[in-house]
Amino acid sequence: MSQLKTSYEQDLSLAGTRSNVVWYGLLLASLLLVPLAFSEFYVGEMSFVLIYSIAGVGLMLLTGYTGLVSLGHAAFLGIGAYANAILLSRGVPFVLSLPLAGLISAAAGVAIGIPTLRMSGLYLAIATLAFGSIVVLVGEKWHGLTGGFDGLPVPTPSILGIAVEEPTGIYYLALAVLVFVLFVAMNILRTPLGRALVAIRDSEISAQSMGINLAFYKTVSFAISAGLTGLAGALFGHYVRHLAPDSFGILLSIQLVTIVFIGGLGSLHGAIFGAVFVALLPQAIALVRDDLPFGIGQLPGLEPSLFGLILVLVIMFEPTGIHGRWLKLKRYFLAFPLHQRTSFRRQKSYAKSERLR
Repeated sequence: MSQLKTSYEQDLSLAGTRSNVVWYGLLLASLLLVPLAFSEFYVGEMSFVLIYSIAGVGLMLLTGYTGLVSLGHAAFLGIGAYANAILLSRGVPFVLSLPLAGLISAAAGVAIGIPTLRMSGLYLAIATLAFGSIVVLVGEKWHGLTGGFDGLPVPTPSILGIAVEEPTGIYYLALAVLVFVLFVAMNILRTPLGRALVAIRDSEISAQSMGINLAFYKTVSFAISAGLTGLAGALFGHYVRHLAPDSFGILLSIQLVTIVFIGGLGSLHGAIFGAVFVALLPQAIALVRDDLPFGIGQLPGLEPSLFGLILVLVIMFEPTGIHGRWLKLKRYFLAFPLHQRTSFRRQKSYAKSERLR
C-alpha cells in the first residue's frame, strides 16, 4: 500500500510526502541534540555509526544500484584516510583536504573500474579483493609516505581557525557530511545517470540495447562510490587519530558488504540501517561475551565469524534486509485487518529491481 503521486512536484520531492518531511526533520533535530544528552563515549559511538553510514551509502550506489559487488572497498576508505592525513600534514587546510581525499579515492575507483569492466559477480569480487590486498601491501611498504607498520598520526582538523578535536566536533562534522552525501546520492538516483545504473543492475544486455554505455557508467559508478567512501575514510582517520595499514583489510571490507546486504540492497535507508547494526554489533558482543556458554566468548575470531553467519542468514531468509522487513511491518499495519498471509510471499521475477523492492 503506497501513496500515489499525482503531480510532478511530488515526483521531484526528495522526501516523497509531507509526513516524511516532518519525520526526517524530527530525526535530524534529534541527532543534533545527541551531544547534549549523552556522554562523550556514546557521542563517539554515534560518530562511528555516521561514518559507517557514509561508507554504506557509497557502497550501496555500487552494489545496491549498479549490481557490482566489491570486496575491496576498505581500500578506498584507507586511501581517503591517508590522503586526508598526508594533505593536512603538508599544510593543506581541512576544507580542501577533505574533498581532495574524496577526489583521490574517486581516481582510485576509476583505476580499478576500467580494468574490471568485463567482470561481474564472483570474478569482480575477487578482483576487488586483490586490489584491496595490494593497497594494504603498499601502505605497509611505502614507509616514507604512509609510515609503514608504525602508522601515521592524523593531524587535528580546523575549520575557520577552530580546532575540531573533541568527539562532539567530529560528530557534527560526520553528521554534516552524511547529510551532504545523502543529498548527492538521492539526486543522482533521480537523474539519467541513476536510471542508467539501475538498468545495468537489472540487465546489462537490455541496458546496452537501449544505448547505455556500460563501460562509461560502470566506471562512473566505481568513481562515485569510491569518492563517497573516501570521504568516510577521511572522517574515520580523525575518529581513530592514528592510521595503520592493517586497519583497512578484508575484515573491514566484509563489514562494509554486510552493511548493504543486512540493511537492504537497493535502498539508501538500508545503508543507514545496516551501518547502525554493523557499528553497534561489536559493542553488543563485548557486553555478552563473558556470559556466553561453553567458552564461546573466548574463542578467537568470534566477531568476523558472527558477521559471516548473520550475512548468510539474512541472504537466505530475509534477502530484502532490515529495510525490507521494516516495509513489511509498515504495510502490515497500514492494511490491517485486511492483511493476508500471502501478501509478502516471494514470487518469481525476471527483473532484479523487482526482487529488491
